[in-house]
Amino acid sequence: MKLVVAVVQDQDSNRLSSALTKHNFRATKLASTGGFLRSGNTTFLVGTEDSKIPQLLDIIRDNCRSREQMVSPVSPLGGNADSYIPYPIEVEVGGATVFVLPIEQFHHF
Repeated sequence: MKLVVAVVQDQDSNRLSSALTKHNFRATKLASTGGFLRSGNTTFLVGTEDSKIPQLLDIIRDNCRSREQMVSPVSPLGGNADSYIPYPIEVEVGGATVFVLPIEQFHHF
């Protein structure tokens, strides 16, 4: 048994949730916030058998693609203004950060 923790961008959350349901994976969704761009994320917790991990990872990969996005950097408050970039820059966002953890026991009540 494994616990899969997938942190995805909010923009991908509904698509991934629908795909997981379609393929009979139960998931718990948690609202979370990323530190890099201070943007919203969703963390999915999925418990599943070891044999289903490749299918689950494929579903996450297919529904959480990274993409380029223009962002306006937040001005430094009390930080070093020498490294501040005052104009929008293009950064890669999206995708998923996935952790697969071993589980000793799983109970569903």
